[in-house]
Amino acid sequence: MISMVVPELGTWEGKIFVGILGFSWATYMWEEYLAYRQRHVYREKVEPPSELKGIMERTTYDKARAYSIDKSNFSMVEGFCSHIINTGVMLYGGLPVFWSAAGKMSEWLGFSVDSEVPQTVAFICLASAVNTVINLPWSVYFTFKVEQKHGFNKQTPVFFVKDKIKKFIVSQIISAPVVAGLVYIIKAGGDYFFLYLWGFTTAVMLFFMTVYPDYIAPLFDKYTPLPSGPLRDQIEELARQIHFPLTKLYVVEGSKRSAHSNAYFYGFFKNKRIVLYDTLLEDYTPLNEDGEAKQNEEETKEETEGEKEKKKTGCSTPEVLAVLGHELGHWKLNHVLKGIIISQVNLLLVFGVFGSLYKYSPLYRTFGFHHSQPAFIGLIIVMQYVFAPYNEVLQFLLTMFSRHNEFQADAFAKSLGHSEQLTSALVKLNEDNLGFPVYDPLFSAWHLSHPPILERIRALEDGEKKEK
Repeated sequence: MISMVVPELGTWEGKIFVGILGFSWATYMWEEYLAYRQRHVYREKVEPPSELKGIMERTTYDKARAYSIDKSNFSMVEGFCSHIINTGVMLYGGLPVFWSAAGKMSEWLGFSVDSEVPQTVAFICLASAVNTVINLPWSVYFTFKVEQKHGFNKQTPVFFVKDKIKKFIVSQIISAPVVAGLVYIIKAGGDYFFLYLWGFTTAVMLFFMTVYPDYIAPLFDKYTPLPSGPLRDQIEELARQIHFPLTKLYVVEGSKRSAHSNAYFYGFFKNKRIVLYDTLLEDYTPLNEDGEAKQNEEETKEETEGEKEKKKTGCSTPEVLAVLGHELGHWKLNHVLKGIIISQVNLLLVFGVFGSLYKYSPLYRTFGFHHSQPAFIGLIIVMQYVFAPYNEVLQFLLTMFSRHNEFQADAFAKSLGHSEQLTSALVKLNEDNLGFPVYDPLFSAWHLSHPPILERIRALEDGEKKEK
């Protein structure tokens, strides 16, 4: 029979436990309060605001409102259940249970009982497997109920299952050597192990930023070079205009997974690549060896002009260029580099604090570890629980920083002469993704790393007025 492992409240362990659990619930209640405020906006704003006149059609507004309500209701139920599970893990000593099971697993595989590295790897694998199983029903419901209902899901059940299995296997292959390296450094690094730990994680991050797009991402989605034509020529000209060292230009078939659209760039130094989702491109038809493109073209010719217009989504070539002008603005203004620097400074701070708390026994006893102090468990406790208040403040500041960057990137695209096209692209993408345009101010400030569409359009228009 499983029993609670709550430490005595008068001890340091008890005080730490109450503080961590109390802050966890306080954070949850704050998040739910913000979500409640936003759900109130969804329910009350039945009529589109006058600001949306000429920007969003009434039918699209109604669809976006219904989609947002469904997502919010789903998040409310899923979030409550997840928080109950997390609380149960604390109250009933979930971490020691998993750690003990991982020890038996590594021993069964032939490793020594006292060998912490293989036990940690087994712990990560076991925890990931349980987490995947727990989250699977939520993922299935959201994909095949919520997203399907609103026309976004493009996955078949078979594709969905294969994708989940593939992601789990790849994540374990990647995490095993990284986790083993972390534990080894902590155990063998001496008094300044946190500096070596920071250097190791930085190297790992840069390595995966380099190899992920070329070797890992293609395992899940198909990437093909953007065909020659006006769009490619104009994108290459845009890159030359701002001295962006573009080497490759890809289209990813995101339409096999979802109807949502996106675009991004990646790469270091003089080796930059741009990736466009096929759902972003209004007139893009993926080519394949089965002749499906030709068949689709013939079927399309039989449709009326009105049907074609009704089904058309994505952006035109000038609008795609405006979107890329925004994305490349992030590069030109060093937003990506600034983000990396901030994350690395923060990571060094976290590792430094962990270095000072690494051998603090009450911290481990708080979570039920009375006879051992596993290095990776200590890292989890510090990063997830001890730093929880700091993380909340940091996340809010990063959200503000991101919103500032988005306005700057919009202004950069405008400086390239794409103001009108960026406005129309933002409207189209918002409609294609059924983004609800009205937000509670507090919810928006706390959660939205990208400003709401009305704020972005207003900023672009205000800039034009000032120039005039």
